[in-house]
Amino acid sequence: MSNLNVDEATQAHIQILGKEALEKSANYTIGNHWLILVGLLVSALITWIIVRSGLLDKVAARFGEKRRKLGTFLTCTVFFLLSSILSLPFSIYTDWAREHSYDRSAQPLSDFLIQGSIETVITAVLAGLFFLGVYALIRRTGKRWWLWSGGLAAVAVLSIQLLGPTVIAPLFNDYTPLPEGEVRVALEEMAAEADIPADRIYVFDGSRQSNNFTANVAGIGGSARIAISDVALKDASLDEVKAVTGHEIGHYVLGHVWRSAFVVPLTIIILFFLADRSYPFFARLFGSSAKLQEARSIPILLFIVSLFGVLATPVFNGLTRIGEDRRISLSLSASGAGVSVLHPPFCRMARAQCDGA
Repeated sequence: MSNLNVDEATQAHIQILGKEALEKSANYTIGNHWLILVGLLVSALITWIIVRSGLLDKVAARFGEKRRKLGTFLTCTVFFLLSSILSLPFSIYTDWAREHSYDRSAQPLSDFLIQGSIETVITAVLAGLFFLGVYALIRRTGKRWWLWSGGLAAVAVLSIQLLGPTVIAPLFNDYTPLPEGEVRVALEEMAAEADIPADRIYVFDGSRQSNNFTANVAGIGGSARIAISDVALKDASLDEVKAVTGHEIGHYVLGHVWRSAFVVPLTIIILFFLADRSYPFFARLFGSSAKLQEARSIPILLFIVSLFGVLATPVFNGLTRIGEDRRISLSLSASGAGVSVLHPPFCRMARAQCDGA
């Protein structure tokens, strides 16, 4: 495998997919790019609606100084719940209808909405707690709040990495030990090389949400585990399973969990710094009287973060691509196969999804 040229192997595999499949894949990827812009416009509209409605002002006004922490938490939580409700039509189109139109999912709308509701509640509570800390930093550390927020973000990232596999993920899928067979034998060998115990290899009902085979290596320390979608046992070849899983093991072996604990906080610091400097302008633009240190400023604060995040997408993509190239090489070496990591016709989509992560 040392003589394998990854780029040439990938291009050779792409060419066998056929013109129709490649066009479909390209259309999906181009559509994703346009949706980034549309999503930003939707975010601006939701921000304007929430600010003009005055609902957050009313929620915040019900709590005085003695109950500031509770008021801050509830104001932020209400914002995330309300924004999720307002963005529901857009989410149904992007995450359900569009996925069905490209044969990437067969999930019933009812199940999509139920799982989306669970996700919304979890997000609202966890984000509410995170921004409770952010607003406390704004009030206590003054002009350097954005710098201190990096430490808070690091704690949040590591907490999610630790609790995600055992607490959050089981709320959306059923995880069971991977049954005996050639797939398990192959993954046990790969897990051993990554120092992941064989009893931490699971299969989950990923076909519930997606028709594509996916895998992940999540957790840190004792919570680390390998999980593959049940699509692997139905439609994927052994080489595909090994390539995809090897790619994800590459995340773990290369220490990308710990890199996230550095990169995400650094990104938060930069975006919050820009938000701090530009907040007065955007507050006037949306017609808000809220000061930055007030929890009712959260719609504008997050819109600014979204805006600059979109503008910085090429930078994020470049950093992601560097990591992806290393993981692709590692996964090919581990799997012993020079194949695409996803079923046709969606091999290009895999790279687009990673670029947008």
